[in-house]
Amino acid sequence: MNMKKLTLGFSSCPNDTFMFDAMIHHKIDTEGLDFELFIGDIEQLNRKAINSELDITKISFSAFTQLTETYKLLTAGAALGENCGPLLVAKRPISKDQLASCSVAIPGINTTANLLTSFLFPQLTQKSELLFSSIEQAVLDEQVDLGLIIHESRFTYESKGLIKIADVGEVWEKKTATPTPLGGIIIKSNLDRETQIKVNRVLEKSVRYAFSNPTSGLDFIRQHAFEMSDEVMYKHIQLYVNEFSINFGEAGRKSIAKLFEVAASLKKIAKEPFLDKIIVS
Repeated sequence: MNMKKLTLGFSSCPNDTFMFDAMIHHKIDTEGLDFELFIGDIEQLNRKAINSELDITKISFSAFTQLTETYKLLTAGAALGENCGPLLVAKRPISKDQLASCSVAIPGINTTANLLTSFLFPQLTQKSELLFSSIEQAVLDEQVDLGLIIHESRFTYESKGLIKIADVGEVWEKKTATPTPLGGIIIKSNLDRETQIKVNRVLEKSVRYAFSNPTSGLDFIRQHAFEMSDEVMYKHIQLYVNEFSINFGEAGRKSIAKLFEVAASLKKIAKEPFLDKIIVS
């Protein structure tokens, strides 16, 4: 059987390696698809998508708001939910009135964490971009007043002596009554619709396989988790992989639509697209 090879990008984070393991290692029927991998941090993936370098890729929903002409969104593989959003952390207490004078390290200009913070904490304008895994140390070294942390940093900041100033996801959920939209999987618009639907179906099968066989991809997950402990690794997976990762459904659509509305209100995009035209389901 001739396999159709597609380029695929996702992050080294345990939630992604957990979800993609079965399809890239052919533990499930990939329906004639094979994948050439690129693994990088989320802002690298965002920039590759902006340059249209990958057929399929994980992306921040924020970056996707700018790419609806070149990519479509899959309903499978999303990182979206409740109590899983980015956090603002610091070395010492900072009041809301003090935020305007504070500097903050962000994990990338195109990240959803940055867009949510721009919307919910517009007084934070002194931003500097850092690799997400370097932010805690930058705050500890007093290079910046605040850090906008994502991924496994949620589980490590307290042990490093940092304190939570605000839970950005919690503020979003209260303000919008929708789950926090973090990232999703997109596919090039110029691929034929049959392939787009097949990739979505194969990814959903891969996520379901991972839920049914949670230790199957352990070696692959550990290989890319660097110095992360197994405890943090599994906390990471439990936080970011949930029912929305199988199919983000109506609640996910509302959340993503709200994010597009926010992006338009902040002049990040010219107009909101018609969602049904950019979602593969």
